Amino acid sequence: MEQILEWGAGVIISIISATGYVGIAALMALESANIPIPSEIIMPFSGFLVSQGNFSFFWVVFWGAMGNLIGSLVSYYLGYFGARPFLAARAELQAAERFFQKYGSFAVLISRVLPVVRTFISLPAGIARMNVLKFSLYTFAGSFLWSWALTYVGVVAGENWSFLEPYFRMFDWLIVIVLVIGVIWWMKRHAANPK
Repeated sequence: MEQILEWGAGVIISIISATGYVGIAALMALESANIPIPSEIIMPFSGFLVSQGNFSFFWVVFWGAMGNLIGSLVSYYLGYFGARPFLAARAELQAAERFFQKYGSFAVLISRVLPVVRTFISLPAGIARMNVLKFSLYTFAGSFLWSWALTYVGVVAGENWSFLEPYFRMFDWLIVIVLVIGVIWWMKRHAANPK
């Protein structure tokens, strides 16, 4: 597994080195479209390149956030047009719609700075038909903060930017465990009370 991760990191680094800002945006778009490409490698490595004078800090952050927005819109519309018809009669759909009407902007903004969750919030936002303009605004704002933080870490860490990856991975696993517990709880609750 570790060799696969190292190979993946090498591919990401090669793409960014060869294509610059376009590569950053494309990789971040793929990550936000639920393809497992870690922003925790993309942005710190880009920050390292900023520290070497190869990139501008602002444009790295901007294109990272823009890539997140593009990928998030793909996932949003997948939920909007693809998943919603299968859930139309479910009580959970009405609950999701109420949640996104009341807390959607805050949920999208906050989720964008949480590993794992940040890549999956778009699908339920699309299913609940959250206002796409608000979704886009808060997605870009939260993604900008995330991209800024990771890029800054890469600038400060310099050549040692990759030492942070294991810490991000541990945090990812913690979030995954919490999500799995939440899904199990929801399934048990739903099985006990199907209505």
